[in-house]
Amino acid sequence: MTSARTHRLDVAVTGLGLITPAGNGVDDNVERVWSGRSTARGTEALAGLPVDFSCQVEDFDADETLGRRLALRMDRVSHLGLAAARQAVTDAGLDPSTWDGARVAVVIGTSFGGSASFEREHETFLLRGASVVSPQLMTMAPVNMTAGFIAMDLKALGPNQVVSTACASGATAIGLGRMLLGSGACDVVLAGGAEAALTRTGIASLAKMGALSRRTDDPAGASRPFDAQRDGFVAGEGAGVLVLERAADARARGARVRAHVSGFGASADGHHPSAPHPDGAGAERAIRAALADALLEPRDVSHVNAHGTSTPMNDVTESRVISRVFGEHPVVTSTKGVIGHLIGAAGAVEAAYTVLAVQNGSVPPTANLVSLDDDVEVDVVAKEPRRLRIGAAVSNSFGFGGQNAVLVVTSA
Repeated sequence: MTSARTHRLDVAVTGLGLITPAGNGVDDNVERVWSGRSTARGTEALAGLPVDFSCQVEDFDADETLGRRLALRMDRVSHLGLAAARQAVTDAGLDPSTWDGARVAVVIGTSFGGSASFEREHETFLLRGASVVSPQLMTMAPVNMTAGFIAMDLKALGPNQVVSTACASGATAIGLGRMLLGSGACDVVLAGGAEAALTRTGIASLAKMGALSRRTDDPAGASRPFDAQRDGFVAGEGAGVLVLERAADARARGARVRAHVSGFGASADGHHPSAPHPDGAGAERAIRAALADALLEPRDVSHVNAHGTSTPMNDVTESRVISRVFGEHPVVTSTKGVIGHLIGAAGAVEAAYTVLAVQNGSVPPTANLVSLDDDVEVDVVAKEPRRLRIGAAVSNSFGFGGQNAVLVVTSA
């Protein structure tokens, strides 16, 4: 008979890096996300498509941030991921020139990798022939390359992994990073997600399958999680990276600890390529597994950062799962109303927002929530932030293929 576990693994979040439609860095993101102002707008590269708007990263110059020589070798997804990783390391007060790189791991989640480079070079191939296709495509497009470039740039020479669980990728990466620390395989993990897949082909496909909002006359009001008039999500791009360390190690070096990642749960729906399980069975298993990993009861959780995509099926199904597991007491939000759906980066960026909510005692509002859907029976924050002392919070991430990942964040 196996005895019940009595000790949980509290992993310290000592650094955050955020490059998102809400801004470049933590402060810009807090200002925009906590104000509840949408970032969606018409997108020139999507002109002429049935859905011609998105949430783009603005005011980010890869040449200026990374250096032109390095930037030319990378897809935009790696530009965003590496910039977020550099930010996170600086925020953690770590110096790659002095750390033991062999004890530093990288785990990055992404869904599409360098799809923009692949689409561009495929068009070149069709229009101009094989002789002008870039030889660098094979080091720009693969999904592993963002993690690889981070390792090269920051001399993070320990385990280097990429996970791809669709829209749960970033959260899965953080969960796996925590496992690496628990196993003793490394002492520091740069964990998160990156995505830059606002390509014409990708957006056309998402629009054709009915996943995207069609509010072309009102992009800023298009992403409206839990609202009765929601009609789909708004695609976005961005990156979020967290520096994770064992809590004892962080204390020993005198690091500022923003919060702890104290639990992780994952599951598969085994139901449908794109639709959630009708009663949310897989999501519920992941949530309960994360709570068990954190040695917490549902009553201990006061905030849920929902996956909250603004699609008709997800929002009702997820709200029912939240209500079934936690009851009516947790304060719920979805930050996709501001930044859209960052696909493979969504779980990492939303985990970072959950860390900030726990650290600052403030839950950001769900943008564009005007009239709560009658079938949504949870306490969703709207219009303005809500002050709240948060001992434990949950961040939900669900993806195509029925892949679910849930993180538990606790106060430091």
